[in-house]
Amino acid sequence: MTVGKKIPQRMCVGCQTVRNKREMIRVVKSPEGEFSIDKTGKKSGRGAYICPKRECLEAAIKGRRLEKSFKCSLDKKIYEKLRADFGEAGG
Repeated sequence: MTVGKKIPQRMCVGCQTVRNKREMIRVVKSPEGEFSIDKTGKKSGRGAYICPKRECLEAAIKGRRLEKSFKCSLDKKIYEKLRADFGEAGG
């Protein structure tokens, strides 16, 4: 019996579906408080994962799930930046 390498799983904050970490897009709050899309998955800071679908991002924003995940309120400008970055990342 062979044991394969464990694939990390994460839950989408938008649709609440558990998927492989590599299939998802990571939103990061850096230690300085900056929000960005982490394409490498290696930026330091608190992360939240979203499926690569715009509807998942919109569900996360509408349900204030990003704010709950990061335990802080987010400015509207941050949401606009995330929508723009998300489009570039493949949403």
